[in-house]
Amino acid sequence: MSLFSQRPFSERTAIWLQQSGLHPLLARLYAARGLESPDELPLELKHLLSPTELKNCLSTAYLLADILEKKESMLIVADYDCDGATACTVGLRGLKMLGGIDTPIQFLVPNRFTMGYGLTPEVVELAAQQNPKPKYLITVDNGIASEAGVDRARELGMEVIVTDHHLPGDRLPKAAAIVNPNQPGCTFSSKALAGVGVMFYVLVALRAELRKRGKFTNETQPKVENLLDLVALGTVADVAHLDRNNRILVANGLKRIRAGIAQPGIQALFQVAGRDPRKANSFDLGFAIGPRLNAAGRLADMTLGIRLLLTDHPDEAMALAQELDRINRERRVIETGMQETALANLSEEQLSGTIAQRNSICLWHPEWHQGVVGIVASRLKERFNRPAIVFAPDGNTGEELRGSGRSLTGFHLRDALDMVSKREPGLILKFGGHAMAAGLTIRKDDFAKFDRCFQEVADSLLTDDILERRHPHDGALLPSEFTPEIGDLLAEEIWGQGFPQPVFYGEFEIISQSLMKEKHLRLMVRPMTESASSNTNGAPLTAVWFNRTQSLPATAKLAYRLVTDRYQGQARVQLMIEAHDESSVAG
Repeated sequence: MSLFSQRPFSERTAIWLQQSGLHPLLARLYAARGLESPDELPLELKHLLSPTELKNCLSTAYLLADILEKKESMLIVADYDCDGATACTVGLRGLKMLGGIDTPIQFLVPNRFTMGYGLTPEVVELAAQQNPKPKYLITVDNGIASEAGVDRARELGMEVIVTDHHLPGDRLPKAAAIVNPNQPGCTFSSKALAGVGVMFYVLVALRAELRKRGKFTNETQPKVENLLDLVALGTVADVAHLDRNNRILVANGLKRIRAGIAQPGIQALFQVAGRDPRKANSFDLGFAIGPRLNAAGRLADMTLGIRLLLTDHPDEAMALAQELDRINRERRVIETGMQETALANLSEEQLSGTIAQRNSICLWHPEWHQGVVGIVASRLKERFNRPAIVFAPDGNTGEELRGSGRSLTGFHLRDALDMVSKREPGLILKFGGHAMAAGLTIRKDDFAKFDRCFQEVADSLLTDDILERRHPHDGALLPSEFTPEIGDLLAEEIWGQGFPQPVFYGEFEIISQSLMKEKHLRLMVRPMTESASSNTNGAPLTAVWFNRTQSLPATAKLAYRLVTDRYQGQARVQLMIEAHDESSVAG
């Protein structure tokens, strides 16, 4: 069963926002997303939260300033996703920018298939073999749970500076410094910083410390703001909650991209993705640019992605971007094959008319690829509205399975795995993550047992309310709002996790419908209102419903996004259909 409901909002707040100069439609949308006053509208950098509020940020900046003065060697240990790659690049570019030109600064991305996640002892031993051997390891987008790795680093004569945003475990690692808004005792009011955002804050604090030491003045200081295109990309691609602080970071990063002054690597990614950087938006970052960068970490080595973001040479950037585009196409082929196998397995093992009776999905296959299991889990979760965990054999002996899970709002996946671990000690070899996504390792021979135990936990925690598929929307558009100008207005705003892209709802006459490429529904529709018959209520509109082949009735109530489509210089409105309200069939 699906539930369609309009997001509530305060009419009084919407009017107040509108009176401040905001477009009436945006005023309604912003009010429905929690804005309470016009004071929250400006997204200039001066409105960012201060680094002084981020625990250990100033003391870490002091330590880094000393390291730069002594020219001691550093090595950045990155994660293998887009957030990790952008955080690594921001760290490398920023430290060089702030005086580290003559300081040995290297980077290392662990192999996700052989070394696992985070600063493991194996990663530390590899770091110690670098030339020169680093005196300091700086983690970005990882490290908060790396107790053993930090201990091993100290044994080998290296200190660790942790910059991370993930939730900590029961104990913090014994690092020289830890900057993480989610660590105990941190009063930073935005807990949603991505790893790249944390690294950016460290650089802002470091610049202030170096300014205090007389290295430069307000007028001569390096512009770390020039790295905000990277911060925006990592923040959106990591699906960070877009509170006001993150929206400020993303908005200012997008300004640089639209102005044509982004890093050459980001400009090249826009080009190979066929996107216009002058009209860059958060959707581009999350669904076109981020996936191409992530493909390196999924199938190859994220070193390739970091090299792309580090280069200042457009020709080299284009060659690397084209290689990432090729890897991303390969990733799509693998993903499609895995999905088809997964659905076949579900049909045989778990569907059989019983999917509605199961509260979770767990699958594995000996030929699946570790780098794509998270995407497939996400697709299964979306299709069946159940928490899904997909496993693939590890890259070593093949006796272990590495899984990635995706969850529903209201079912905390990491906590659920913790319950399984406590009920059956030793069943899960290791796990980590957060409410909506998590990773874990189990023995191949224990898959059936894990599936059963996870299902039992899901049964105990999931309710009918959580399992009901929900389609929150922003109500109806006025007839006068179906315009290319409104599509452009919406595209320019900062939408994403926690500040969702607008989805509207209305009744339409279905004039015609056909299939594109045998898998997408293309329609001509006409909005219907109570005051006019369907035959006289405005010009027909083009609509597309991706991955839908089933036809619609003559009239239908639809949830949709409004976009502006441009073809041969002509701008026109297009509806991107999200869902059909079958519980309230029109006519």
